[in-house]
Amino acid sequence: MCGITGFIDFNKKSNNETILKMTASLHHRGPDASGTEILQDEKAILGLGHARLSIIDLTESGKQPMRFQNYWICFNGEVYNFAEIKKDLLELGHSFVGSSDTEVILHAYIQWGKACLSRFIGMYAFLIYNVDTKDVFCVRDRAGIKPFFYYWKDGLFMFASELKAFHEHPNFQKKINLQAVNAFMQYGNVPTPYCIFHNCIKLKPGHFIEFNLVNANQVLDNSLVHQKQYWNVYDAYNKKKLDISFEEAKTETEKLLKSACDYRMVADVPVGVFLSGGYDSASVTALLQKDRTEKLKTFTIGVPDIGLNEAPYAKDVAAYLGTDHTEINCTQKEAIDLIPDLPFYYDEPFADSSAIPTTLVSKAARQHVTVALSADAGDEVFAGYNRYDYLYRFGPKINRIPSPIRKILAGTMDIIPSNALPILKNKYNFHNRYEKLKGILRNPSPESIMLSLSQQFTNSQLDKLMKNKVDELETAYHSKELLKENYTPLAYMMAIDYQTYMVDDILQKVDRATMTVSLEGREPYLDHRIIDWAAQLPDDFKYNNGSKKYILKEITHQYIPKGMMDRPKMGFAIPIADWLQKDLKDLVLTYINEKRISEQGIFNWPQVKGILDAFYNGKKELDYKLWYLLMFQMWHARWMEK
Repeated sequence: MCGITGFIDFNKKSNNETILKMTASLHHRGPDASGTEILQDEKAILGLGHARLSIIDLTESGKQPMRFQNYWICFNGEVYNFAEIKKDLLELGHSFVGSSDTEVILHAYIQWGKACLSRFIGMYAFLIYNVDTKDVFCVRDRAGIKPFFYYWKDGLFMFASELKAFHEHPNFQKKINLQAVNAFMQYGNVPTPYCIFHNCIKLKPGHFIEFNLVNANQVLDNSLVHQKQYWNVYDAYNKKKLDISFEEAKTETEKLLKSACDYRMVADVPVGVFLSGGYDSASVTALLQKDRTEKLKTFTIGVPDIGLNEAPYAKDVAAYLGTDHTEINCTQKEAIDLIPDLPFYYDEPFADSSAIPTTLVSKAARQHVTVALSADAGDEVFAGYNRYDYLYRFGPKINRIPSPIRKILAGTMDIIPSNALPILKNKYNFHNRYEKLKGILRNPSPESIMLSLSQQFTNSQLDKLMKNKVDELETAYHSKELLKENYTPLAYMMAIDYQTYMVDDILQKVDRATMTVSLEGREPYLDHRIIDWAAQLPDDFKYNNGSKKYILKEITHQYIPKGMMDRPKMGFAIPIADWLQKDLKDLVLTYINEKRISEQGIFNWPQVKGILDAFYNGKKELDYKLWYLLMFQMWHARWMEK
């Protein structure tokens, strides 16, 4: 796990000092070593930079940027099955200097070209440059675990693991993309492939771009068009469902999960597991511990002050499985004290408040291990989100309510604040759910339910909030790739989640939270073999009579008693409404005021003031709308006003 960055400057004005600064900005991603190279070509000057977190092959032979023959590589991530690929390459006559997966990737590309990607099991983002042919090849892993940003403007191409590296180049033009702001205010992140800045793009998961220094203008001027797909989750969802018994499916699923978990234990440094006590992390821990004599290192965080405390459940699971368990309790103050630093690490506007506890547990784990397995994507792969529950339990009921009555109910909810409802107002995440229910009442189709549960601001609300009319971005939320003959509401929602919320929220959150403290996070559930398999399973193997993640639960119950596991999903929810009303009120008023809003010229101050006033007068369901505004304003202050 590392940070990569670089430039290809066709104006030949960039220099060694610039690549050193760009690489230094990613020091937190790789504090063990730093490497840079400047390559001179008749067409351009190339700069390659690498901040190294040593995980596999801790020697100098694993340093980057790495060269073999006429090829250079800058690589971030891990290819877990590199040993098997290396064996194949040895039989084909290749020889190796060290034992790193980076060297194997480079040789695999030389041997098979871009077809090498089909052999990789792992997470990766890399650039390869051929000095002789002047070919450039950039790629991102199938699920999008590792980030890859690139920039193209006025003859300057740059790439990086994080946007902050671009700010170190004197010719970087940071012009805000208002469409991206619009999208952020809906989703709490800027959806792939877009970025907060014009001329910046995210390489989409399962895609690559390739160009030659001779034809770079032609390709990069239309680089969104020229992103080429080598893997697509819809290929699995569009296959016919497997005709298989549940027991056969359970056996094969467990085998795949075990393989994915074992691969992610490959390292030359200490490895641990994040254990929350829920099914996802418990299943990973159980599958890894069952065949091991040495005790796994497991880590759990709790913030008892705010009611965020799964530690007792995790402790029970750890004791039952026999792991070497570390329980970390943090105070509310420790959590709140992280907030001012969020805009630096999340250098694009980002509003998932669970970034706070994720960073805290990463920080604690880093004191003991350099690698930590996380069980993200269990919800997307095996149907664990509450929104899938809403679809099955409430979708048909809401659809039976006549449309005029539904609209009257939604209008009434606009008038009555969530905080005015006794008992319910104290329920977990009630205020946010109350707000989203309004959209579902107005249109309860699967597509509308998906958008209502994913968006904080509707299009009509944004039209009022934004100072100027902004067109909506075309994103994967609007995908029509699921074939009609394979369409089910569950498959539709899960495939959308895999390409949107998972990539731009969950994976961005975990990448930045772990890299903040130089910890490598690994994701066994994002082994592509698992989703390729699980997408073909019948829906009722995943969602069965109200039981989410049914097949995963049945696998887990083989190792941990059902009574120990069967409890409501807790998650990493932060009491945003309470914080905004009390501890963070001064912060809100510092960043969200008429002077700042008017000077920026992005939002309409009367609309912003309306949200502020309504929230502080009791409409707690506006908490996330206000949080999104605060996160954007803090980002703007850090990256646009400094």
